[in-house]
Amino acid sequence: MASFEIGKIPHDLLEKLLTKVDIKDPRVVVGPQVGEDAAVLDMGAKYLVVTTDPITFTEERIGWYCVNVNANDIAVKGAVPLWFTATLLLPEKRADEDLVESIFQDIYETCQLLNITLCGGHTEITGGLERPILVGQMLGEVSKDQLVTLKRIRTGDRVLQTQSVAIEGTAILARDKEDVLLKKVDADWIDKAKKFLDHPGISVLKASSVACRVASLHGMHDPTEGGITTALWEMGQAGHCGLKIDGEAIPILPETQRFCEILGIDPLGLIASGTLLMVAAPDECEKIKSALFSEKIPCTDIGEIVPWEKGFTIYRKGSIHPLKPFERDELAKIF
Repeated sequence: MASFEIGKIPHDLLEKLLTKVDIKDPRVVVGPQVGEDAAVLDMGAKYLVVTTDPITFTEERIGWYCVNVNANDIAVKGAVPLWFTATLLLPEKRADEDLVESIFQDIYETCQLLNITLCGGHTEITGGLERPILVGQMLGEVSKDQLVTLKRIRTGDRVLQTQSVAIEGTAILARDKEDVLLKKVDADWIDKAKKFLDHPGISVLKASSVACRVASLHGMHDPTEGGITTALWEMGQAGHCGLKIDGEAIPILPETQRFCEILGIDPLGLIASGTLLMVAAPDECEKIKSALFSEKIPCTDIGEIVPWEKGFTIYRKGSIHPLKPFERDELAKIF
């Protein structure tokens, strides 16, 4: 039996495994499911929202990365991220005081910036690792009438996207493939792309908060590994709805487009933290876009929700194609 490649396990296997989960506790409002970013637990007056995500593809700023990507998963449920715990696995022979202190400082500062409390975790030196691995767990709260779940998606809803695709992926390419890219593009393009992690940034907390404040959203999703195409597919699976996406409308930064052309990868399958997908009724969309625009957050209508039986399609390069998830992120092709 062939082993799996680096990245997420195949979607069909994950779905098969999750269908075997027997949830007996009635307080579990949202359990494990493809496309849902976090679990939701009924704690009485409010819902507790819980998620976990690791940082495995880089060791630069992993504390900052881990807090942000976990906070994003809480935010797309309409909740406020409040508490963070971390499991830090350090590589033997490389673990020293400076490395540990730098990662902890990164976590402290990012939690303070986002008003999140670091309240626990675990740290150890682990054999067989080439670089540090940081696994985060984030918890947040949301009022019961403010919970956003993909089960609310309805036929005729519109799909909105903030920012441009692959903000995170483009920054990683600029940092880790600079020598290759410099043969084809000017250094100022690469320098600019390196800063994409902070500007426009990978956090969706502000965008989700603004959108939830002005409209009743039917769903939000945080595209990460596998890019926006995979996130759209996951959203359709979780909402049990079809999708008709205009791929030509999806914003792509010129740096992203050019880097992907040089490296032979698809920007729609490139890791995409920083983009927020939202689903809303048609008459709510202009209000959402206007509110985001006032905060200098671009927002684009990229498609519509159709009945499940019509499937998932995307218009690209002059024709309609099936919209399928990427089995692994495009980064894995070049690293």
